[in-house]
Amino acid sequence: MTTDTAARTTEAPTVRRPHAWPWAAFAGIVAAAVLLAVAEMFAALVARSASPVLAVGSFIVDIVPRPLKELAITLFGESDKIALLVGVGLGAAVASAVAGILEYRFRFVGAVLIGIGGILATAAILTRAGAGALAWLPPVLGTVVGIVVLLLSISRLRRWIRAASARDAHKAGANRRQFLLLTGLTAVGAVVVGVGARVLNATTASVAAARDALRLPAARTTVTVPAGADLDIDGLTPIITPNGDFYRVDTALTVPNVDPTTWRLSIEGMVDTPIELSFDDLVGMGLDEYGVTLTCVSNEVGGGLVGNAIWTGVPIRDVLRMAGVQADADMVLSESVDGYTASTPLSSLTDDNLDAIFAVAMNGEPLPFEHGFPVRMVVPGLYGYVSATKWVTKLTVTRFDQDEAYWTPRGYSAEAPIKMSSRVDTPKLGTPVTAGTVVIAGMAWAQPVGVQKVEVSIDDGDWQETQLSTPINDQSWVQWRLDWNAEPGSHYIAVRATDKQGNLQIQDQAPIAPDGSSGWQRTLVTVSS
Repeated sequence: MTTDTAARTTEAPTVRRPHAWPWAAFAGIVAAAVLLAVAEMFAALVARSASPVLAVGSFIVDIVPRPLKELAITLFGESDKIALLVGVGLGAAVASAVAGILEYRFRFVGAVLIGIGGILATAAILTRAGAGALAWLPPVLGTVVGIVVLLLSISRLRRWIRAASARDAHKAGANRRQFLLLTGLTAVGAVVVGVGARVLNATTASVAAARDALRLPAARTTVTVPAGADLDIDGLTPIITPNGDFYRVDTALTVPNVDPTTWRLSIEGMVDTPIELSFDDLVGMGLDEYGVTLTCVSNEVGGGLVGNAIWTGVPIRDVLRMAGVQADADMVLSESVDGYTASTPLSSLTDDNLDAIFAVAMNGEPLPFEHGFPVRMVVPGLYGYVSATKWVTKLTVTRFDQDEAYWTPRGYSAEAPIKMSSRVDTPKLGTPVTAGTVVIAGMAWAQPVGVQKVEVSIDDGDWQETQLSTPINDQSWVQWRLDWNAEPGSHYIAVRATDKQGNLQIQDQAPIAPDGSSGWQRTLVTVSS
């Protein structure tokens, strides 16, 4: 054997020292995943409202400043909640990675950070409406298990690093395998358990079956859509919005699943006799149909956060009459099963000429889950944030100077009548049209008095009155159309409405806060030859 060969056989095997921080960050993320998985699992078993992700997300929804809320709706529309949950997840991943690194560098510091995160999640859960007696258990158990996993993982990582530094290939390899096996299997288990528990927690199987089996009494009066109500123009929004296309804007990160057999509506506050109604009690009062357009206060001029449906329900005034409203009350604070509240002027709910209802059906079928099943409020002429409470479970008769609702301290008006508005649906911005006869068409609404006329101006020219569709009633929007002899080039189309009392749509531009946007829509259309 040569000298070189002997030297190679006696030389200690090379041991590569791993980069500790990425592995420590991974261990922190795995620990946080375990925390969430265990919490979700126990939430599914003992307290379905105790989901840390949803509780923290709901807390963020509550504290985010109004301009950021408006920006989220503008950027993401009805996907704003998904965007929020993704943001919460990314934030949690970064924080847990930092906790893992700190635990490696400073013993027990990362564990303390994981513990603080668990405490904050527990606080978010316990402060939500409807938190049960065991709501604290899932996040506490999840936090304990998450901390244990972090300590064990970082301990294995330290052993791996020490052995590699000492060039002990055997120990380094063994500790490496132990670390990777622990974190890998734990990560996979956390994903499986967490996703499974979330699916179980969010399942609507039993409630969906109850909804499918629900047979509502026939309405005593029905809404007939008259001939000529829908102008049937390509690109024009239908006069009745299909349930699947109806806009959804609310604060619920997940849709509440409320069983109609256990649902209750309580009327309390400034009333002579507090009452409680079951679902059967409510529908037993007699159902009627109502055509009503709903509008979100976040709807920009020309926007799509507005829809029209045939609602079936019971007048709210009839229920309030049963309780006996006291003379000095002027507001009703409605509350959802998830704790959301809205402040509605009492006069809007008791006016015999304004059909504010507890709706139980939408376009001929029980309310969809995302639109308030089993019962929601529908109030003509008011923006949804002060009237259209979904999953409603309580009305408190009170006064504006004594109570305030969810959005009032966040910069919105306590009372918010819908502003008359009109929009152009076709031609659409960015979609060129061919020269010749072009149909300009859109929608207009002026609750509660109805639309008298809609006018269009092209390139700041004279206002031309359009053809209106036959209205369903004054609470529903109308369609309008104008035939235009379009010449090649770029043109501006402006639209405005006038209500049946002779009031002209507000021209001045205003943002959505504090009480709804205003202004005349002006859109650019390109005409090709």
